[in-house]
Amino acid sequence: MSEPPSLPGVTHEWIDIGDGLRIHVALAGPEDAPPLLMVHGWPQHWWAWRHVIPALSARYRIIAADLRGHGWSDAPPKGYDKAQLATDMLALLDRLGIEKVTWLGHDWGAFSGFLAALRAPERFERFVPLGVPAPFNPDRSLRTFLLIAGYQVPIGAPLLGPFIVRHGVASRILRAARARGSSWTDEEVRTYDDVFRSRPWVSVQVYRSFFWRELPKLARGPYDDRTLEVPTTLLVGGKDLVTRTIGPDSYPDQPNLTVQSVEGVGHFIAEEAPDAVIAALS
Repeated sequence: MSEPPSLPGVTHEWIDIGDGLRIHVALAGPEDAPPLLMVHGWPQHWWAWRHVIPALSARYRIIAADLRGHGWSDAPPKGYDKAQLATDMLALLDRLGIEKVTWLGHDWGAFSGFLAALRAPERFERFVPLGVPAPFNPDRSLRTFLLIAGYQVPIGAPLLGPFIVRHGVASRILRAARARGSSWTDEEVRTYDDVFRSRPWVSVQVYRSFFWRELPKLARGPYDDRTLEVPTTLLVGGKDLVTRTIGPDSYPDQPNLTVQSVEGVGHFIAEEAPDAVIAALS
């Protein structure tokens, strides 16, 4: 695998968080500044934050982590359920000696952040999730189910999944989920897609575990009676199909959760509208 992309002011480390798993982190900013954990989603890695790291590193200690199997972290054959991803990130904070953090997450990095915030709110200063519904009162519409099934079932399929991942499904998802009028360069797409082509089992496990085990559990509403204690600002793209049903009034029983829509933006908010992300953390 190639070396991580370079970004001025960023250094790279690999942290052993236990069970032989090394997590890659991109680090920036003063070590004595308030810590900001950045956790990407699929099909990406730490490079998803390249447009916001320069501004945020002026006032935060940046820890941009690669989830297990993503980017330059180790890729074990299992452990891709989202509760485990949350556990990994909390273990990373333990190894770094960080008691409390602001968590900026996108996609699975946001969903695992919700799970971590519900499990260990004392570890959070603030939470800024991007591009995912919160796990409360989930959207149970047939349209949403078909949207999820349309790409998650093929990726999670035992034989089809590895084949389509090796043949560039990540690049197609990247292009399809970005709002019209904005686009990726070929180099940007390759930076993400090449990693997943080389590790097809990661994408298969991420989506097989969610669609067949986690989604049915989520549909039963296990978090509907839980209150999120962490001050949270959820950013959703106005043109993002994943969060199209989410608005300011979606979570009336969650007083600490505020929803902000970023108009004209698709799923990849940190790359399509970095100023909105920076503003949410100001």
